[in-house]
Amino acid sequence: MPYWKLYYHLIWATFERCALIDGNCERVILLTLHGKAKELGLTLHAVGSVQDHIHVVASIPPARSVAECVKGLKGASSRAVNSREATDRAFRWQEGYGALSIGERSLATVVGYVKAQKEHHRDGRTIALYEMTT
Repeated sequence: MPYWKLYYHLIWATFERCALIDGNCERVILLTLHGKAKELGLTLHAVGSVQDHIHVVASIPPARSVAECVKGLKGASSRAVNSREATDRAFRWQEGYGALSIGERSLATVVGYVKAQKEHHRDGRTIALYEMTT
């Protein structure tokens, strides 16, 4: 078995940046992300969201591509929201995503940032580099 320590900060947005992520939707997304991550062999270190985007800090094994993992996480979560939520419009993620590699020394800082997404956005203390999405 190979030795690896790979950490990624992943960011993606709702379709057209619509404010679609509310409390119920967020719970469904979180549960689904954890289940899909386990299926893909990922370790989720942190997940944080606001109404129009989500941040995930994950370890992705070298046998999996970042693109494959993000596609799986986005697809599973949007399907879950659409099958469980009674809304007037379909839940969709925007195409694309942001992916930043993280060094082990920065992991705790990024995890803290992701876990405090709501506070950062409420207080206007976001870090531009960490908020980049397509």
